[in-house]
Amino acid sequence: MQNKRELGGQSPQSVYSRELGGQSPQTTTDIIIVGGGPAGLSAALVLGRSLRTVVLIDEGKPRNAVARKSHGYLTRDGIEPEALRSLAREELRRYGSVDFWHDAVQEVAITDGKFRAITKNGGSLASRVIVFASGMKEQLPAWPGLTDVYGRTVFPCPYCDGWEMRGKPLAVLGGGSNLMAHIKLIHNWSRDLIVCSDGPADLNEQEREQLEQRSIALYEQPLAGLESSAAGELTHVVLDGGERIARSGAFVTESGPRQATDIPLRLGVPLDESGVYKTQSHGLTRIPGLYIIGDAKQSFSGLTGAASEGYEAGVAINRALVEEDW
Repeated sequence: MQNKRELGGQSPQSVYSRELGGQSPQTTTDIIIVGGGPAGLSAALVLGRSLRTVVLIDEGKPRNAVARKSHGYLTRDGIEPEALRSLAREELRRYGSVDFWHDAVQEVAITDGKFRAITKNGGSLASRVIVFASGMKEQLPAWPGLTDVYGRTVFPCPYCDGWEMRGKPLAVLGGGSNLMAHIKLIHNWSRDLIVCSDGPADLNEQEREQLEQRSIALYEQPLAGLESSAAGELTHVVLDGGERIARSGAFVTESGPRQATDIPLRLGVPLDESGVYKTQSHGLTRIPGLYIIGDAKQSFSGLTGAASEGYEAGVAINRALVEEDW
């Protein structure tokens, strides 16, 4: 990143904002959007086209940063995640009322029904509406070697990466009450499958018989680690005791998603039993003017689902502001 002298004394945020066609960092706006993934960018597009002033604040640390490609998005299947976000920001350049701050929101206060966001880099911005499209962060199991292969040949979502793993020797890694559902799902993409539950598997006798009928080996020893090639491709699953099982890829049953920010919780938006924020229609929360969309609301919504929620929230927000202005 260039320093301030190279930028002529201006902050990186203001230059980045201007490159996107937005205004220099201002003190008030109609809508603040926290998070620059598909949900936040889609909402910004709808609201920009609705003549609303928007500031999208994003620090550039997305949940899928380790992923090499994104799948399932029409016309962009297989695109690199950052390339998708870059294309979206490029499209936003034409809407002069949409600004982008490369920053992170740390605090939000509510006064007289208005929101004020304070950022990590010292920015302060007031708005009529605030949208959290902040997503989730992974809290992966502490298996040695997992981070070397995660996002390359070990994944959480078969709809995102199952096609690339089709027919290969795969493993289901982890346990939990939904283990059988995961096994059935991954079996759709490959019949060469094993299950490493990292401890006693939560399977009944009938389910164990179903695995045997399909030649799906079940290993209930603790996982000792994952071995990989220099290119980050999984080669072996290693069990406690030293047994090594050759595998080309795997899917984890639980990636430990948690909220990327607890600001809505601090403002009074509760979490449900699965750890996502409770919302009403179109992502509106119990706090008037505060919306939550994307993974922060769904845990995992996928690219298409997140973009759809952004569009839906953008329409709802503009309608609410139209009524208020009328």
